[in-house]
This record gives sequence, structure tokens and C-alpha cells, in this order.
Amino acid sequence: MSAHEANSISEPEIAELQTRRSEFVIEARDIHKTYQLGETQVHALRGVSVEIRHGEFVAIMGASGSGKSTFMNILGCLDKPTSGQYLLEGTAVAQLTKRELAAIRNRKIGFVFQGFNLLARTTALENVELPTLYARMGKEERHQRAREALEMVGLGERIDHFPSQLSGGQQQRVAIARALVNRPSILLADEPTGNLDSRTSVEVMEILQSLNEQGLTIVLVTHEHDISQFTKRSIVFRDGKIRRDEPVAQPARAADVLKSMPALED
Repeated sequence: MSAHEANSISEPEIAELQTRRSEFVIEARDIHKTYQLGETQVHALRGVSVEIRHGEFVAIMGASGSGKSTFMNILGCLDKPTSGQYLLEGTAVAQLTKRELAAIRNRKIGFVFQGFNLLARTTALENVELPTLYARMGKEERHQRAREALEMVGLGERIDHFPSQLSGGQQQRVAIARALVNRPSILLADEPTGNLDSRTSVEVMEILQSLNEQGLTIVLVTHEHDISQFTKRSIVFRDGKIRRDEPVAQPARAADVLKSMPALED
């Protein structure tokens, strides 16, 4: 864009651009992803377009091979589309260097995985501190942020416990705290309840709902319809395309569901 063209943009147009940038945390435009397996081309994504606003809570659903995991990898800056455009808070991700992508993953995106991925020989506090080691902050600030994140997920009294001393649900809470410690713009959760029993799954969803109510944007991959009902919007993938994208009519309140569930016996 030339200086003349830049100066010719009207104030309403500038305001619209600024509003658009502040409104959407994710903009995916006609995303295609093709893998080459020998002589065979696998079309994992076929023209996917999605916009996700700040503060949304979205479930990504679909059967194995539907394209949902590939799409999440692109959202998390772990992979790039073959064609199409992905904007994260207005930034065109495809134009970034590897160093810039690593910085975005560390500062703007929090990841939660099905398998927890905690280091066995480090405490809950030390596990949560790990992402801060790549950020420019002092030791005291790292400790403080990790403590605050653990308190947010209800583990303020277990900061010195090792993963082996924690239940599966508590380990997933540590993983969520680790994802929050750098105060990301978006939380990407890939089957976060996949290894948990029914009650513990709802407890994790209660935490995610609370975080979303505080303004955190959350995108969650799940194959469980019951879990998707705790979110506010459901996007269903099939054969590399979005087949359905609709609001959840009456999202379930995890706190209310827990009241009707029996407590787990030790």
C-alpha cells in the first residue's frame, strides 16, 4: 500500500478495521491443508473459513479423520495451511518466522492436552513455571504467576506436590494452570477430558467455564457430545469441511451438573 493509498483511507474505514481487529481473535479464510503420502495426496482440510470472537467458548467436533485435529494444529501455529489465510489477533501467521511463531505460541496461546504432559520429577509449581522460562521475567515474577495460576484452578495448597501425588483431575488442573501462566489470548484444549472419569470431566469443564466467564477465549476439541454442551458454540467437521456451525442453545452449567452427580469414593 502506497502512502497515498494509506492516507486515502477514511476515518470510518480505519475505525472498522480497528473494531474488526479487536473483535476477532481468530480468522481462518478458505483454509486448505494437503499432505503428500508417497504418490497420494490427502486433503485434510477443504476450504475452511471460521471467525472466533474474543471471549467465545467453542467446541470443535468430528470423527477421526474429519480434519478437526489438523485445524487445531493450524490454530495453535503448530502447522501452516497449504493455502488460505489464518489471522491471529490480526496477524497473518503464514508470514511469521519460526522464532516469531515460537513467541506467539508461548505468549498468546495456552495449550491443554489429553495426556497432561507434566514432568514427573518436578512439582506442580515448577511444571506451571515452565512456559515462563522462555519469557522475559524474573524468578520472583515466575513464582508469583505460577502460584496465581494454580490458585485459579483450585490447587493453591498443592503447589509442592509431584504429579504422582495428584489425581488425574488434579494433574489436568496443573496442565490448565500451566497453559494460563503466560496470560494467553486464547486457550486451545485438545480432548482435555479424554482420560478422565465423568465427574472429574465436569469439574474440569467447570474450571473452563469460569475462565471463559472471566473473558478467556477457549477452543476445545472433543468427540463427546455431553462435553460440547458446556460450551457456547459447536463447530462440526466432516471430510475436511465444516458441516455445522451453530450456537449451543442452552449451555449446561457445570456447577449445577456437579450438584446432581455422586461424589467419587476414594
